[in-house]
Amino acid sequence: MNLLICPVCHEQLKLADKTWRCENNHSYDVAKQGYVNLHVVQHKHSKNPGDTPESVQARRAFLSAGHYGPLQRAAVEKIKTLRIENLLDIGCGEGYYTNAMQGEVMQCVGVDIAKNAVQIAAKVNKAVTWVVGTGATLPVLDSSIDMCTSLFSPIPKAEILRVLKPHAYLMVVTPGPQHLYAMREALFEEVQAHEPHKFADQLGDAFELIDESLIDAPMTLQQQDLKNLIAMTPYAYKAKPKRRTTLESAEQLALAAQFQIFIFQKK
Repeated sequence: MNLLICPVCHEQLKLADKTWRCENNHSYDVAKQGYVNLHVVQHKHSKNPGDTPESVQARRAFLSAGHYGPLQRAAVEKIKTLRIENLLDIGCGEGYYTNAMQGEVMQCVGVDIAKNAVQIAAKVNKAVTWVVGTGATLPVLDSSIDMCTSLFSPIPKAEILRVLKPHAYLMVVTPGPQHLYAMREALFEEVQAHEPHKFADQLGDAFELIDESLIDAPMTLQQQDLKNLIAMTPYAYKAKPKRRTTLESAEQLALAAQFQIFIFQKK
């Protein structure tokens, strides 16, 4: 089943000869890297939306080193338990988590607004349908998805409700209370614990929280991995340059990553 819809008229898209086309003859070519761009001009708020190429490359290098492996494995286990057929990963980035989750489902769609990230993702796993698109108007059929996932990404509630089947699932991953606390202490004068449960509160009217878990991932980072971690987070531009430079000069740093995983079911 083709899950994608035209971003202009919202009719179902069908793939033929490396072109996605709807019944109104709007067409979208598959790029040579293997993705399709469904982020039309009228939905854009900037010329190059999403993460910068520098941030994407830093994240790819950091995640490829396996530091967030505990989260990747935990997410895959959740999906395996629920026996998902069609999965939509919102904010898939360069595909680190999407790539692993695809092995447990029949169909997998990865959507991200950053074209440079999707270009990288599409080279890694041809079994995923990779899409440049926006969560504000997900280019996916109504009531077609068994699970939406949002790992450190926006949660477009209305659109998620539209694309999910009745009683289908939403996985949300957010920073745990103590996530990267030592690094944040080095970068900022005041540091507060993250509040992951605010997401659960915001979704409570439309979803039932059926499972939650906290994943700890202690690590000792060498200098280059530390620089990549800083560069892939919002801390890169929020921290004062002097504090960032001082931290990046450290030869290594012991850190604790902490992830909160929520599984919701559509009411």
